[in-house]
Order: sequence, then C-alpha cells, then structure tokens
Amino acid sequence: MSDDAAFDQHPADSAYHRRLPIGEVLDASAIAEGLPWAFESITMRPLEPMLVPEKPRGGEIDPAECGHCGPSVHTIWHDELWQVRAGWDVGGLPFIGGVAPREHWLLENAPHDVLAALGPLMQRVSQAVKSVPGVARCHFGRWNDGSVHMHLWAMGRPAGMMQGRGAVLAFWDEILPPLPPEMAEAHLRIVAEALAAGGGEAFPYR
Repeated sequence: MSDDAAFDQHPADSAYHRRLPIGEVLDASAIAEGLPWAFESITMRPLEPMLVPEKPRGGEIDPAECGHCGPSVHTIWHDELWQVRAGWDVGGLPFIGGVAPREHWLLENAPHDVLAALGPLMQRVSQAVKSVPGVARCHFGRWNDGSVHMHLWAMGRPAGMMQGRGAVLAFWDEILPPLPPEMAEAHLRIVAEALAAGGGEAFPYR
C-alpha cells in the first residue's frame, strides 16, 4: 500500500484550482528567459493533481518524531533559543545549513521572544557564512514542506558566481562538485566559531 493510500485524499477544489490545466505540460520558457544566467531551457513534468488533505509533515502528528528537536552531532552552534545544523550531507556550495529554534515551534505559534531573536541571529549567520573563504553572499530560504518545525536554510554563494544569483542557488548545491570532506569540515568550523564568538556554544554535542 502506498503512503497516499493511507489518506482519504481528493482533488483540491477552489476557484483557483478549477482553472488549472491538470495533466498538461506547461510552458516554462518564462523561467529560462527571466533567469538566463542559470538556465538555457526548462522542461516541466505534467501538472499533477493537487490532492488534499496533504500528507503530514515531519513532526506534525507526533513532535517526539521531529528531526529538529533533541541533540544532534550536526548541531554546529546553539544558544538558549536557536540552533544551526550543518554537515549531514556534503554538497557543492561552500556552506549550507539549517537555522531552527531549539524548541518545537512553528512560525505560526513561536513565542515573540523566539522570533525577536531571529533577526539578530540571521545577521550573525550571514556574517559567519561570509567569513568562509570564497563566499560572497549568504542567502536565506524558507520552505517548511518537509518538517513542521520552523526552520530556514542558510546558503553561501561563491564569490563571482553570477549563475547562482537569487533562488536558483539552492539547486547548485547538488550540481557543483562536492566539497572534499576536510574542506567541508573546515567551513563548518569557521561558521561555528564565528557564531560562538558572539555568544552561544560551538559543536555542543561532539
């Protein structure tokens, strides 16, 4: 039995959904034309039916199963409210990591003191990531489709990599040659130690 079979799903129905050409392959030339530094052409898969209710995200039914909660060897820094994890997989970007509250909060219910600490932390993370040799920018992204626990991605854009501008940077992590393990570890340490210099603890569970 597939995972979808465990849920009584049906096509989403709204004025928006009823106008969509389900099953058709849509023209994606606007993406290539709008991001010519990244794409020559794009071919989309057919537009699939949009089924509801959606399958629960990680930690949505049982917070005890949340991958963001609890100690992890991939936590490179934390303080009393927030944590940064990285290094569970080595890709091609100089740095990619997750920024999440230590407690099981969603964006919709996180206390204001937790949210108020996020702005200054993003500033610190950006500065820390840009201290990695070869990094020009730190990009942040939030999707939260895999886990209900609030989290953001922090990604280092290589200096001079104009093909990595904007939202396409995330794709390049799986396209560029993976970092050698020793370089990946060195970059983690640079970011962790830069964060710890402003408070909190680097590598608390190693």
